[in-house]
Amino acid sequence: MPKITSISTYKPPFTLQQQYAEELTKALFQHKIPRLERLLKVFKNGDIETRHFCVPAQWHRTDHSLEERNNLYIELATQYSVNVIQACLQNESFLASPVAPSEIDAIIFVSTTGMSTPSIDARVMNHLPFSDRVRRMPLWGLGCAGGAAGISRAFDFCKAHPTKKALVVCVELCSLTFQPNDYTKSNLVGASLFADGAACVLVCGDEVHLPTKKHIPSIVNSASKWMPNSEQVMGWDIKDNGLHVVFQKSIPVLITTWLGPFIEQFLEEELLSKGDVQHFIAHPGGKKVLQAYEDTLHLTEQQTSISREILKYYGNMSSPTVLYVLEQFMLEDDKIGDFGLLVALGPGFSGEAVLLKWEA
Repeated sequence: MPKITSISTYKPPFTLQQQYAEELTKALFQHKIPRLERLLKVFKNGDIETRHFCVPAQWHRTDHSLEERNNLYIELATQYSVNVIQACLQNESFLASPVAPSEIDAIIFVSTTGMSTPSIDARVMNHLPFSDRVRRMPLWGLGCAGGAAGISRAFDFCKAHPTKKALVVCVELCSLTFQPNDYTKSNLVGASLFADGAACVLVCGDEVHLPTKKHIPSIVNSASKWMPNSEQVMGWDIKDNGLHVVFQKSIPVLITTWLGPFIEQFLEEELLSKGDVQHFIAHPGGKKVLQAYEDTLHLTEQQTSISREILKYYGNMSSPTVLYVLEQFMLEDDKIGDFGLLVALGPGFSGEAVLLKWEA
């Protein structure tokens, strides 16, 4: 089975306390949104304390064109990708010796918060010595499901090519999409929830033998599921001044009714049940999303505690967030023989699930 050999995450330079984010949002939207004080409670009720951004808070007090936002996205997404790739390939917590970029056979680049042609991975290759034969697979538009989907595609690649190594790189700069002149509730919720982040995972095929310092998870299988006619559940409206967030308040209800049967069917196909899975690696889309996971999959708060910690100190960074959760699971010891289930949901409406097993 392909295995996750190393992982790294990146913290953008500007840290914002949730209280200050609420005060800034109130200043921007005062007298422009009815019942603003009532709606601002989403900042306190979301169980988020800090988030990290690629631009300072004051950047949001002025208008920015789509061109300005996107140029900044290209510059910083390239920079953060370089940083997180180097950290992953040199991560002494997992690797006994560094892996050279030239050894990588495929790069799966995942993002939804900016646009670039050529994609960001091509720009990264001008900064790091990758082979000019490396295979590039950029994924766009998967939103919060992107991190899990990236691992799924790396699994497919390494299963087909057992001597190969693949990188999954997720970068989201949600702060660059914030719209100070959008007075919808979706934009307000997004302002309370989203943050910036980057993560990188090294996936290796069966015939790759890299010495590691910890027991690492193998990927048993993955599964995807899509809901027809659900484009308006979550995503972007693309307008002249940028990306405007779309949220339906029914998302937790959809998770409760839709996710459980999907996961049960997936586990049954692997001759397992939910009771056989010891570790639940959930993308923390928000407090209500985690509660919906617990309700539909009959999980305890202890089983989602790492996801809650990531939400508390990082917010929802879209695609890389579930990889921040995975990193914490991989840093822990004593998982030999355990199964883990990595799950994330995103626009489409869609779900991605990855079954892991920690082996000796």
